[in-house]
This record gives sequence, structure tokens and C-alpha cells, in this order.
Amino acid sequence: QRRFLAARPLRSLPWPELEQSLRTAPDSALLADILHKTILHPLCVKYPPSAKYRRCFLTELIKKLESTAAEPLDELYEALADVLKEEEEESTHCYKNYLLPSGDCVSLCESTALISGGTTGLLTWEAALHLTQWALQNPGLFRGRTVLELGSGIGFTGIAICKTCQPRTFIFSDCHPRVLRQLGENIQQNGFTPEPDVTWSIQTESQGQEVEGENCQNLKVIVAELDWGSVTEKQLQGLRADIVIAADVVYDPEIILALIGMLQKLSTSRADRKAPEVFIASTVRNPDTYQLFQAELDKAGIRWQMIPAHSSCNFLYDVQPDVTILQLFI
Repeated sequence: QRRFLAARPLRSLPWPELEQSLRTAPDSALLADILHKTILHPLCVKYPPSAKYRRCFLTELIKKLESTAAEPLDELYEALADVLKEEEEESTHCYKNYLLPSGDCVSLCESTALISGGTTGLLTWEAALHLTQWALQNPGLFRGRTVLELGSGIGFTGIAICKTCQPRTFIFSDCHPRVLRQLGENIQQNGFTPEPDVTWSIQTESQGQEVEGENCQNLKVIVAELDWGSVTEKQLQGLRADIVIAADVVYDPEIILALIGMLQKLSTSRADRKAPEVFIASTVRNPDTYQLFQAELDKAGIRWQMIPAHSSCNFLYDVQPDVTILQLFI
């Protein structure tokens, strides 16, 4: 069944015989049977051929249906709508490979659109590239420690740190379901195994799963669904983060207060009362928004200092944006 769906050309399907069967069939039961034995077959659902192939297949079935007296089949049109949506998503994605200084490579499935699926989290932004370069130049900061990344997006920074800096535990986090799904797939594609259910609820007691790989034999990798506005100090305490990092999370005035509120919760979330070290990289696109972030930090009593960073990034080949890295003392 899988080989048939993936490889058999459409022109080889018995369309004339199918059309004749539809003409003689009293209703669309035959078409429903064909649909369930092909596109809706459990094996096809588990190992689907490309959306383009399924769209062509369903389009041909609809043509045959419309050329006969068979009754319309809602299920067929619903399947076509789902495939058209999936094909649109496929067309806006590509694979990118980032070569690390160690010679290792981070391979990611990314969106080619700035906004896809109602989120900006499906591609790697410039601040994440700068933060990664800074982290790889300071591996001792992460070695043997628990790292929490806020707004991980599709995972470039975290995966690069996992491959080269030998953390004890790395917690990827985001709140958008589609971003979390793509994040989990990218993590696995790069040789790491997060929780079996891909997304890890911070309300559970789980602490991840040991992974054996080339670069970190005892690394624990977790993917957490983390909403800054609703997370509690108790939930954050369960993460036991030594270091908190984030990139390109200061771009909208509306989320700045939620971010600062969560940082305040983090400051009291450690059982030993020692607050984690916090580093946030930002691309300064709107100076007013960035200054608002700094002003709100001051208002909340969170001290900060600028971390010296290279003016250029090895992962960028064209325009070098204005990126700053702040260390926060929470």
C-alpha cells in the first residue's frame, strides 16, 4: 500500500474502469471505498506520500465523481481541503544546514515566510545566531548545568549548545503548538530524543530522558510548553534551571511585562534560593521597544549589563543586524 501510494504514477491508475464503475454504481459507496483504501488508509495516514501527490489523486477522483451521476461525497472534499492546506505549508518550508565551528552541523526544517501558521517562531532569527556564536565561545558557562531556553522557536541555539557545550540538561520551551511540534522534529533530526510525547508539560514531575550521542552521553533533553503569563513559581522550581537564555523575545511591547513577570518568578523558584543566570539576545529593530524593555527591567528592580559581543556573526552572510546581549541579575 505504501509503495503504491508513494511511487505509482497517476496515469497508471485504472481511471476508465473506475469511471465506468461509478456510472453504474447506485451511489458514491464505491468512491468512499476507494478513498478509505488509499488516502485515508491507516498506513497512508502514518506514512503519507507528498501533499502534491495526494492533491492530484483526490482531484482526479473528484473529476470522475463530477462526470458521473454519483452523489457528492463530503468526506472526499474534506480530505482535499486538508491536503491543500498541508501542501501550502510544505511549499513554505525548506531545510537549512548550519556548520558549527566544531565541524558538527545543525540541520533544521524552517519556514521561508516571516509569518507562517500565525507565528514568527518557525524560522531562525538573527539574535539566535548571535547568541549561539557567543555560547559556543563560552562553553564552560553551560557545561554540566541545566539550561532553560525561553522561546526556543525551531531550536537552533539549543541544539547547537547540546552538540558542543555539554550541558547536563537542556530544556527547550515555547507556547505555540505548531512551533513545539516542529521543534520536537528538529531536535530528533539532530540526534536527540526528548520526552516520548514530544512536548513535556511542566506540570508533571518528569525530568526528561537520558540520551546517548556523540557529544553528550548523559544529556537530558526536554521540550516544555511554557506560557509566561500562567506559569507558577512551583512549576519553574521543578525545572531547576542554572542558566536561562532567550533570543529575539523582546519584539512586542505587549509581551514584555509577561516576560519580566516570569523572570521575577524565576528569581525565587530555586530551592536553594540562588537565582539562575539570565542572558537575553535581542535584535534592535525598534529602539523604542528595546528601551521600554530596559525601562521595565529597571522598574522591576532587575539589574542588567551589556555583554560584549562580536559585531559580526559567522552564521550570517549578508546584512549584520544590530544585536545586543544583556545579562540580567534577577
